Amino acid sequence: MSVIFWFLVFAGGSIWLAYRRSDLRTFTLAFAIAVVVYIIFGGGGWWWLWKLTLLALLGGVVALNIDEFRRERITRPLLDFYRKLVPSMSDTEREALEAGTVWWEGELFTGCPDWDKLQSAAPPQLSEQEQAFLDGPTEELCRMVDDWQITHELADMPQHVWDFIKKHGFFAMIIPKKYGGLEFSAYAHSCVLAKLSSRSSTVASTIGVPNSLGPAELLLYYGTDEQKDQYLPGLASGKEIPCFALTGPRAGSDAASIPDNGVVCKGVFDGRTIIGMRLNWEKRYITLAPVATVLGLAFKLYDPEHLIGDKDDYGITAALIPTHLPGITIGRRHFPLNTAFQNGPTQGKDVFVPLDFIIGGLEMAGQGWRMLVEVLSVGRSISLPSNTTGGAKAASYACGAYARLRKQFNLPVGYFEGVQEALARIAGHTYIMDAARSVTTAAVDAGEKPAVASAILKYHVTEMGRLVANDAMDVHGGKGICLGPKNYLGRGYQSVPIAITVEGANILTRSLIIYGQGAIRGHPYVLREMQVAQSDDQEAAVDEFDGLLFGHIGYAISNAARAFVMALTFARYASVPAVGPTRRYYQHINRFSAAFALASDAAMLTLGGVLKQRELLSARLGDVLSSIYLASMVLKHYENQGRHEEDLPLVEWACRHLLYRAQEQLHSLLRNFPNRVVAYFLRRFIFPRGMTYYAPADRLGAKVVELIMNPTATRERLCAFIYKTPDPNNPIGLLQQVLVEATELEPLEKRLRAAVKAGKIPDRELPIQLDAAVPARVLKKAEADRLRAFDQRVMELMAVDDFDPSELGTRTQPKVQPAVPVRERPVQQKAAARKKKTAKKISSKKKKSRRP
Repeated sequence: MSVIFWFLVFAGGSIWLAYRRSDLRTFTLAFAIAVVVYIIFGGGGWWWLWKLTLLALLGGVVALNIDEFRRERITRPLLDFYRKLVPSMSDTEREALEAGTVWWEGELFTGCPDWDKLQSAAPPQLSEQEQAFLDGPTEELCRMVDDWQITHELADMPQHVWDFIKKHGFFAMIIPKKYGGLEFSAYAHSCVLAKLSSRSSTVASTIGVPNSLGPAELLLYYGTDEQKDQYLPGLASGKEIPCFALTGPRAGSDAASIPDNGVVCKGVFDGRTIIGMRLNWEKRYITLAPVATVLGLAFKLYDPEHLIGDKDDYGITAALIPTHLPGITIGRRHFPLNTAFQNGPTQGKDVFVPLDFIIGGLEMAGQGWRMLVEVLSVGRSISLPSNTTGGAKAASYACGAYARLRKQFNLPVGYFEGVQEALARIAGHTYIMDAARSVTTAAVDAGEKPAVASAILKYHVTEMGRLVANDAMDVHGGKGICLGPKNYLGRGYQSVPIAITVEGANILTRSLIIYGQGAIRGHPYVLREMQVAQSDDQEAAVDEFDGLLFGHIGYAISNAARAFVMALTFARYASVPAVGPTRRYYQHINRFSAAFALASDAAMLTLGGVLKQRELLSARLGDVLSSIYLASMVLKHYENQGRHEEDLPLVEWACRHLLYRAQEQLHSLLRNFPNRVVAYFLRRFIFPRGMTYYAPADRLGAKVVELIMNPTATRERLCAFIYKTPDPNNPIGLLQQVLVEATELEPLEKRLRAAVKAGKIPDRELPIQLDAAVPARVLKKAEADRLRAFDQRVMELMAVDDFDPSELGTRTQPKVQPAVPVRERPVQQKAAARKKKTAKKISSKKKKSRRP
């Protein structure tokens, strides 16, 4: 047989075994059998050279199976080398990396995701109580909200809205019932925020913070029983208003370097001399700070006199501070982009408090950073993604109806391809956002704390929200840019950068967190290898590192084979559990998962610790991981909703968009990869047939637009959990009402257009056409009256606000009053009192001197 045939046998067999992830012993046995067969049946030119080569290779493979030889000759030297290669890691970095759990993102790092794990996850569901809360208090709160009054006239929510929120427990969704809370699931929490944000971002933000990173959540996870009993009932009832102060003027994204400090010392509190902490801080951007009664505070704790232990520096600590204490300044406000939620600075000067104000008590001193990143791994996947998704749903609902009702050139604007392109993006991005929100919150309810997934949601859902807001404004044109009570887009558009900025700025999240944390936590070997490298037990480290090293090598070889084979075959033969029209998307995710895992290993191997500094490269790798994660969420969401075939255009648009982005980011990574030799070989494995995945086609986009421009079941599923009630104060609900009527009246409109075209009635404005249609017997009088009333309702919805110049001048410059009086420091209070007393005396003397 020819040399080429035998080369194909050995190469093909090796690739197949690697593709199937066979272990070392299986590969050795298969390779030995192949060598024996070749020796017996092989021949041709240079047969003896091939024989010797294969026997030498077989000898090397067999040697790898001898544990003692492998450990001493290979593993031990490589472990010593690896210890020099591993980048240094601070305690805060380590705590951030180890926070939370690894969920589906870990499967995507394997290059061979276990789809049964995702498919078996229970779909999110609302309990009867949770559904009743959405249909009752949440609906009522949306009804009573006037966002124009909140943002433009009051720069705050009116008192009756504050009272309603407190009375019905909106601040207590995460608090257990035994403390007076609602004890809602993460999914219910998310749905409430989504509905509120479809109505008012101010209301949603105000309610989101107490249920996210704040005193209540920190107390639930880490608080002592005494702290829980003291604070949670008050937080649940609304008597206590919480905030959490982390960010300051000198420490924004680099939160671990906060300069705010607490020094352990003796002092007087409530008339007793005790050992406590003297706190000094300056914070800003703190939501609810202006109205807070209890302040969660992050600071660095020092004990120079060793009053509580042997350490000088305990590190970041979290404590609960009542805001009425002397030395606290609070009450002033920021005004973030015309969004009127309470947000402002706070300062503390020599504030003395007991040590038991530390959340969790003294034993949690110095554990603040770990506490924060662990809590954030849950909260970051709920609050901002839910708020942003609710806004996107409202925009989709409004844009679909508006594009059907608003006419130019005698056609609804949604029939023009340029507008359709924007509408398809709006609907497609909203579907992705909702899928990520609902599936990930279901994972949280199942006990996960998905640190990497929460970062993916925070970045990509808020960025998609920005795209939806931009497209929605383009579709609405002048209607969107003229602020007033009739504008249902403007304030949401203004508030988009807030979601982009808070809870970790998006640039930082993309370039450092998603892949920087994901590459270590999600990778099946890297974190354990790093931990073993730092072990002091040398022999145990060698034994453990041996298994990890050769497992990692086999994993990398397998991913190279899987990426290559699936790229060559377009993944048509990849094994996935799905059948039907979505099957190909599961297969393509498998392909890009293998390609991503291969590229990750190559990047970490060739760049090592430098990869942390090459932010654009790690950002692109993070984008690939995010794209296939979000595509997985889309497919799971489709399954969870019951596989409605009419939704398939949305599913296909979303998957194609995401997988095309994964391909493009891999291409961009390889173009900019610093080691050009490695980049060349990676491209041969990942794109052996070139770049072959395509973005959604125009025809697919048109199908998506049809689904949201008409009152379809798909439109309702896409925009579930928003405020749709058609009351006079809710334009979005009224748009839907008129959209339904538009479909009913479409035959009459077609008859009218045909009459215009035939010259029976003039080609003028609709009222003139209707005046002529009855005498021309094109329409009956009742039909014309119905069209006339319909046109009046459409014109009312298309109208924009205008103002008297003097009225506009006062409304566009609202005076932002502090929600509570500014609490001055004691020294300031005394100085002010002395000044007032002196002024009174001088005034009294002047009066006496004027008497005759």
